Amino acid sequence: MTIDNATFTVRTLPYDHPAAEELRAAMREEMGRRYADRPAADPGHLPAGMAVRAESVLFTGVAFDARRPVGHVLLRRLGEEVELKRMYVAPSHRGSGVARFLLAAAEEAARELGARRVLLQTGDRQPDAIRLYEREGYTRIPIFPPYLSMTYSTCIEKRIVG
Repeated sequence: MTIDNATFTVRTLPYDHPAAEELRAAMREEMGRRYADRPAADPGHLPAGMAVRAESVLFTGVAFDARRPVGHVLLRRLGEEVELKRMYVAPSHRGSGVARFLLAAAEEAARELGARRVLLQTGDRQPDAIRLYEREGYTRIPIFPPYLSMTYSTCIEKRIVG
């Protein structure tokens, strides 16, 4: 799938594509700094099931501004559900609409996969992300597995219509 607007293109890429890996590495670095004082900052302390395994990935979307990768999102299977993970926009492109564009691409992919809703978890130190999701129609839900031990989590969902 490729989705275009006047400024950005979101392309479906393999999970291990270099552009996707580069953006996930940038996200890990930023989140590592943001949550450095929390046990979950150490990958060895992440709850079982939180790590994304390539075989669980259903969709990887990368946003490009011309040829430069500037945003990333993926969907993974979480039991019977579809979970949005690794939503990231390069600092140079925040506030430009890339995040909304990536979110729309992920929701379209979820719809094509037959999902009834998209779940996601984010942390309390990402209020900008929470505001985006709520503006785009996501609503808060109780913390769901595998994040139950991460009491600072904010979990939300969006129902996907046909």
